[in-house]
Amino acid sequence: MEFVAKTVKEAIEKGLAELNLTEEQANVYVIEEPVKGLFGRLKGNAVVEITAKETLVSKKAENNQLNKQKATELVEKVLSLMGIEANATLSEKDEKTVITLSSEDSSALIGYRGEVLDALQTLAGAMANMGNKTYKKVVVDCENYRDRREETLVKLAHKLEEKATEMKREVLLEAMNPFERRIIHTALAESATVTTRSEGKEPNRYVVIVPNDKDEYSKPYNAGRNNKRDGKGARNDRRSRPSGKGSSRSSFSSGKPAPRKTTSVGFGTYLGNSLKDKD
Repeated sequence: MEFVAKTVKEAIEKGLAELNLTEEQANVYVIEEPVKGLFGRLKGNAVVEITAKETLVSKKAENNQLNKQKATELVEKVLSLMGIEANATLSEKDEKTVITLSSEDSSALIGYRGEVLDALQTLAGAMANMGNKTYKKVVVDCENYRDRREETLVKLAHKLEEKATEMKREVLLEAMNPFERRIIHTALAESATVTTRSEGKEPNRYVVIVPNDKDEYSKPYNAGRNNKRDGKGARNDRRSRPSGKGSSRSSFSSGKPAPRKTTSVGFGTYLGNSLKDKD
């Protein structure tokens, strides 16, 4: 990596600090030095290239691989304690570390909407990145659940996009983890008829789909209406609509999706490196 400063010394110090290396652990190459001008003033900047010595790189790579193996073993051990027999296979894909699980009881291994996988992924990510300065993404998957879930959410996003556009009302989705919310945001990022935002607090944060020509006097449509809202047992969207012409029922729900009873650790949520949705 190249580092720039006013003097060679400053450039070297800057590079060593950023790479967390000592002079003994680094190879330093001076690419450019500032030139002395009139009255001894320096013109230009110093540019140096600093790389870690090969032995240090090899040691770090070895430690990283060891941590990944430990993460895989940790996942298998936790599942064993849960009474789930499963095999874990370690691989690298698209700059990600992937731990693929196989089991006869895959439904228990995946959990409700991937909550078991999410929890295992958080543990695996913490173990695999132990001692690392930069975090490398770790994914725990089973039977290609991650890709299938993403496909389902993209279809849901476009279906609710149409509904929000047709009704000219905001559409509130149920609570989702950060990764799933990001899928919704990304799926509708280029929409010509709606925008999206996130509301609420973790773990009950949810996506709101907002039509561009929203009726300002309309109430939000709750797409997650099968759940209680705000934990207060408020009635769902269908039952809380006005029953007829001129009706002004005061029991209209706030439209917020229900808090989840169990706290889920989101797919894409990692210790020290949480993926954040767009707001």
